[in-house]
Amino acid sequence: MSKKLTAEFFHRDVLEVATDLVGKVIVRRLPDGSLLRERIAETEAYRGEEDLACHASKGRTPRTELLFGESGRFYVYLCYGIHWLMNVITGEDGQAQGVLIRAGEVHGGPTKLTKYLQITGQFNGTSASENGQLWLEDDGARPEILTAPRVGVDYAGEYWRSIKWRFIAKKE
Repeated sequence: MSKKLTAEFFHRDVLEVATDLVGKVIVRRLPDGSLLRERIAETEAYRGEEDLACHASKGRTPRTELLFGESGRFYVYLCYGIHWLMNVITGEDGQAQGVLIRAGEVHGGPTKLTKYLQITGQFNGTSASENGQLWLEDDGARPEILTAPRVGVDYAGEYWRSIKWRFIAKKE
């Protein structure tokens, strides 16, 4: 039986949450009441102002303020002005940590996933556990996890580009 993830699930270090989110299920309730579900197959961790690949590396701005706040909130932003990307804030207030939900089992890539789930900026700042339109569930699945460098962060320099903070469900 599936259960909704609580706020406490996200109130941990981003590396723990990013690993534990792989295998969980994203649920999206559409305006007509129907539900879309997708199992998370891949995540990436972004960890604070020191992480040059993290938006927070530029400090507090109107765009990044949410990253510094309450864990368990969605951080949804527009990439290249055309693609919505979905993250979940983790850790303690002021730490600026977030997990990019990078791919589902069926919809690979962060933009294919958000398009399928019909995610837009309307979800930015909403609770991942108390939201009636978008939430995360645990149905007990525990895939084996592989690690790899993050994708699309060459601008952050060799160290931050090479760090293995991408977590991928091993395919059977």
